[in-house]
Amino acid sequence: MKITDVTLTLFAWDGIPATSYGAHTGKFAGASQLGLLEITTDQGITGHAFLGSAFHAADMDGPGLVRNLKPVLLGQDALARERLYQAMFKRVRTSSVRAIGAVDIALWDIAGQAAGLPIHQLLGSYRDRIPAYISSAVLASADAYAEEALHYRAQRLAAYKIHPPQQWREDIAVCEAVRKAVGDDYLLMLDSTWSYDYPAALRVGQAIERLGFYWYEDPLADADIYNYLELKKHLHIPIMATEYPAGGLDAYAPWVKQRATDFLRGDVAVKGGITGCMKAAHLAEAFHLNFEVHHGGNSLNNFANLHVIMALKNTELFEVLLPAGSQKYGLVQDIGIDAEGFVHAPMAPGLGAQIDFELVERRKVAVLS
Repeated sequence: MKITDVTLTLFAWDGIPATSYGAHTGKFAGASQLGLLEITTDQGITGHAFLGSAFHAADMDGPGLVRNLKPVLLGQDALARERLYQAMFKRVRTSSVRAIGAVDIALWDIAGQAAGLPIHQLLGSYRDRIPAYISSAVLASADAYAEEALHYRAQRLAAYKIHPPQQWREDIAVCEAVRKAVGDDYLLMLDSTWSYDYPAALRVGQAIERLGFYWYEDPLADADIYNYLELKKHLHIPIMATEYPAGGLDAYAPWVKQRATDFLRGDVAVKGGITGCMKAAHLAEAFHLNFEVHHGGNSLNNFANLHVIMALKNTELFEVLLPAGSQKYGLVQDIGIDAEGFVHAPMAPGLGAQIDFELVERRKVAVLS
């Protein structure tokens, strides 16, 4: 099945609410662009993926995808995903991991359609549903976090994760308020998005350990293995790192070798697609670690994430990042949460998502080819 063309349609995403997840995003709002990637084949099957997010527009990575990855793909067997994955990573310096991830997702979409199976069944399904947890944006007050956590606990979501204001005293106060509101038995996590130096990370870690938080995510700079090791000496709460740096499988090696994290972490956007995530998850399994899948940044990436999760034993939860207006766009129907707080496996062939092609056409900005 030969690849005959690769195109990326940029389409506008307007009305994004004012949102921040920390210093790495700042406060963003208003407009962005997504890219609809289409990989066509000589057998009439077209694979799709989305590129971009509300704060990382597709026009940042799109030109490199077309200029540097398209020549690697044209004329090649669309089912030779591993060979193409390896070839694309040789050009990662002139494209991006996000672009490679989008191509890999589209190739898996082709394979699923060709087989008449959802992607998770090609990977080897382990489950057909998984509990979802809510992941906050940065909110205006401790009371706002507490109210949000109570709302989603009432909706039977499995857990609530805090993206805090990133000032350590204020962050502790937020965590205390949320724990007081939801009680001792509800799962809570803290994701500080690389915001602390070591003394602040230790103070916050000791506080949330006393509060019974489930994990402590990204307290230190993303490559600060030295201080992660020091932090682990003084804390018992599980620590989660490795969401970044973006890259391939080798980025995980020093973390595993030095036992600098209690989980491995990643998603299809920043780990090179479905292929990259499955490699990382199986690496984690070899060391009896969970591979917890991070949100994908756009709606179709989250479908791809869901296929990965359905094929893994060593993943516990599905992340639902708020607000929806900064995360969900471009599909006729997005991933839903049932009355018991679960998300379910897609069952249609390939990605199994219904792209809103009318919206893409109506909001089209440019076609890169």
